[in-house]
Amino acid sequence: MTDDNTPRPTSERHLPVLLERCVGLLAPSIQAGIDQRERAVVVDCTLGMGGHSEEMLKRFEGLHLIGLDRDEQALALAGERLAAFSDRTDLVHAVYDEIDEVVADLGFEAVDGVLFDLGVSSLQLDERERGFAYSFDAPLDMRMDTSRGPTAADVVNTYDESDLVRIIRGWGEEKFAGRIASAMVRDRATRPFTTTGELVESIRSVVPAGAARTGGHPAKRTFQALRIEVNEELDVLDRALPAAMDVVGIGGRVVVMSYHSLEDKLTKKHFSAGSKSSAPVGFPVELEEHKARFKSLTKGTEKPTEREIDENPRAASAKLRAVERILRRSPA
Repeated sequence: MTDDNTPRPTSERHLPVLLERCVGLLAPSIQAGIDQRERAVVVDCTLGMGGHSEEMLKRFEGLHLIGLDRDEQALALAGERLAAFSDRTDLVHAVYDEIDEVVADLGFEAVDGVLFDLGVSSLQLDERERGFAYSFDAPLDMRMDTSRGPTAADVVNTYDESDLVRIIRGWGEEKFAGRIASAMVRDRATRPFTTTGELVESIRSVVPAGAARTGGHPAKRTFQALRIEVNEELDVLDRALPAAMDVVGIGGRVVVMSYHSLEDKLTKKHFSAGSKSSAPVGFPVELEEHKARFKSLTKGTEKPTEREIDENPRAASAKLRAVERILRRSPA
């Protein structure tokens, strides 16, 4: 908020992560589309507050952008930010595993680029009532789409202890998952959890104080796990990546920024599968249907520079991968 209590412009509230590198990776495919057809199409699968999309639209007058987001509040704010480009944008309330359906519904056969900026957005972290942050007390929600689905409170108050252990250990990579799940079950028997503050206190009661000195805030991994569970993030991503790779045309690029190892592992799995031959070992001739359909544009994962982290601390854990389509899928 500004001094006069009016909301700051969206562009001032949001600093896009790895902006130059993301736009730079997509630029060749955008320019090729413009050169060939006088128009390129890019899908921003995680529109958020529109920072990456705004920069692409500014740089390329022949770009048509499709922005997807499951968060209606983010869509509204991005719409305001991108209002000057409204004749070149389609902003759609959708989860990113629906990319192929959205592209087809809008009348496009293929697109020139796809961008994923995964994880929780600046908006979701900064809006206290959304319940994503462990640093201040708020309703225990964590839904990216507040119009539907169970909340984090539903998860911690109704899941069996074994299921809580599974998600906290699996999605949060938390070594104290057993202790934390046991504490949740113990404390909810007295009073159901309704706020993030109550949950943080429950977690603090069983995580050794010394763990915070090396592992950060004791609730960090549990909150990550609950957010992933509530929004089905990894299941959605596992469907979305192959759908995005299918929807780009020859020369089209898919760029993915992830923020924890689980997202990056899924991205690596799909990108690696698309970037290598599927011919059986020892097969004498590589048939067309066995050839790699993509080539990698990054050597492993790229990470932000020290300067980028200084300018935007939320970039610290970012990992970037990108591929380019070099061959069409053979018809089944």
